[in-house]
Amino acid sequence: MSLNQPLLITFVAYLLLVLYLGLKAYGRTHSIGDYILGGRKLGAAVTALSVGASDMSGWLLLGLPGAVYLSGLGEIWIGIGLTLGAYCNWLFVAKPLRVYSEHANNSLTLPDYFENRFSDRSRILRVISALVILVFFTFYTASGLVGGAILFENSFGLDYSTALLAGAFIIVAYTFFGGFLAVAWTDAIQAMLMLAALLIAPLAVISGSGGIEPVITQMQEVNPQSTALFGNLTLLGFVSLLAWGLGYMGQPHILARFMAAEHPGKLDSARRLAMCWMVVVLIGSVTTGLAGMAYFADQALDNPETVFIALSQTLFNPWIAGVITAAILSAIMSTIDSQLLVSSSVISEDFYRVFIRPQASQRELLSVSRGAVIAIALLALLIASDRNSRVLDLVSYAWAGFGAAFGPVILFSLFWRRMTAFAAMAGMVTGALTVVVWADLNGGLFDLYEIVPGFFFACVTIWIATVNKPQQDDATLGNYDAVQSLLAQHESNPQSP
Repeated sequence: MSLNQPLLITFVAYLLLVLYLGLKAYGRTHSIGDYILGGRKLGAAVTALSVGASDMSGWLLLGLPGAVYLSGLGEIWIGIGLTLGAYCNWLFVAKPLRVYSEHANNSLTLPDYFENRFSDRSRILRVISALVILVFFTFYTASGLVGGAILFENSFGLDYSTALLAGAFIIVAYTFFGGFLAVAWTDAIQAMLMLAALLIAPLAVISGSGGIEPVITQMQEVNPQSTALFGNLTLLGFVSLLAWGLGYMGQPHILARFMAAEHPGKLDSARRLAMCWMVVVLIGSVTTGLAGMAYFADQALDNPETVFIALSQTLFNPWIAGVITAAILSAIMSTIDSQLLVSSSVISEDFYRVFIRPQASQRELLSVSRGAVIAIALLALLIASDRNSRVLDLVSYAWAGFGAAFGPVILFSLFWRRMTAFAAMAGMVTGALTVVVWADLNGGLFDLYEIVPGFFFACVTIWIATVNKPQQDDATLGNYDAVQSLLAQHESNPQSP
């Protein structure tokens, strides 16, 4: 049996499981609330693993190991920054957003939440936030499709166009039928696959080399700075790596998991599981890069980001390599499906229901959401058809764009009673524009990762706007106070309804 046959059989089995989950979730999807947030019935374990998988994507299995393979242990600071940011997101945002989004007229999307939180009758805040989501996620999805197609191409010998269509079809199929539940369930399985793959590969290298010391010796022969935590890292570089953690508080696909949790009290156990998973996979990812540096000491890889793939195909028999290939592709899929779902929910909830058909039935909204999944996927496919398209460069600051545009607004909306809709709009626009402009500048201070100035200026803008004209609407202030009472009740009795 050739190498490609076990790879293909293993991966097809995995894809059939994914499609089965999509059909199973279809039977439990009866309303637009079920399709967008799973009816807010997500358990602690699925919430935790789904957040991890939708967050990390192929970056965890390709980008980070490749960066470590090329530069050494100094790249670990991005993982530390992400861990700190994720923990703060779970600790300070998850439970308040879960409670507030339900209390604010059962908001199903972030634009919906923003409008209801600030009683914005102009609908401008909804439109701005919805457009930010659609623009960034369409290009983000296209980038993910390119990454998946290249992996299909390299693993199964398909040409690029066929690989692109095959990957898109699978992702669209289970997202189309099952909505949020299908995405969350498959993300949970993908999280476990990613965990297993990142533990197996570095352990195999260490075992085959006779222990950790020979591996470290080979690493230092390749790169004397490979074990240095700081190496040639500048202050701006150090701050930029840590600053990645700021992005968590503004990522719509991650925040949606918090909003979908079955009960606010379950988010505490979900946080513990999610952080344990995240720490282990980040350590595994970094260790994989270091192990690859030692293993390929005599035959450097042309593309550092293929170090994990090269290790799996060299160290393991084709069947295990097939499972690891499934883990890599599923990591990419886990983010694309979340982006498709969030984008489609914006179209159905924030445009169609609000501006076109306010009286639309649940069945009609479900149809619009499913149609939007196909439409956005087709647009992303069009962009991704040119694997070298310059448009895909936008993805390099999409994380920063969401973090700076939405992160400060989310934080202030949850913790500042007097914040207004105008402050939210001003902060959102300021954060997004700062990221776009800063990313195009080079040299000196402009080498700082754009999320830092974007987040900072958005916070300053929100503060100035709120201080100059604080919230005066009694109903809005009353809703905020009611949510604080509910949160205090949950803290004293975590199982309270």
